[in-house]
Amino acid sequence: MKFLIIAAVAAVAVAAPQYSYGPPPNDSSEEVEVVPILRDDRVHEEDGRYNLHVETGNGIVLSQSGSPDGPDGAVVKTGEYSYTAPDGTPVVVKFVADENGYQPQSDLLPVAPAFPHPIPQFVLDQIAFAAEEDAARARGEAVASSEEVSAPARYYGSPQ
Repeated sequence: MKFLIIAAVAAVAVAAPQYSYGPPPNDSSEEVEVVPILRDDRVHEEDGRYNLHVETGNGIVLSQSGSPDGPDGAVVKTGEYSYTAPDGTPVVVKFVADENGYQPQSDLLPVAPAFPHPIPQFVLDQIAFAAEEDAARARGEAVASSEEVSAPARYYGSPQ
């Protein structure tokens, strides 16, 4: 019985996954590009403020600073990062992250149309209709809508 228990424990130990924290094995035909870190400056202050600047050999640059100036001591961050897109386009993104969320700015980001933009007539008609309903409701009147006028029958049968 003891032998059976020891054999079961040994089988479980041998079958357990073997984790390795070393580099990947070289039996792959893929070339692995090693990108050097050219600059890595980090400054962390006692009061929670920090500055960070990182540059890599493939042209990626990140500069960021932060401080606990947000609501309830939340960290407010500002910075920018840049890189070259696969098509050769230089990408520069400036950002702020605060109580209003992450707010990136870049010439490459899509921009919503300027407001006020033209409002379609059907939208204006619907807004006017809703205002009429609200006014009638305030006066205690019922407004007949198209749904009330042409309400479906309670039962369906053959036409007569």
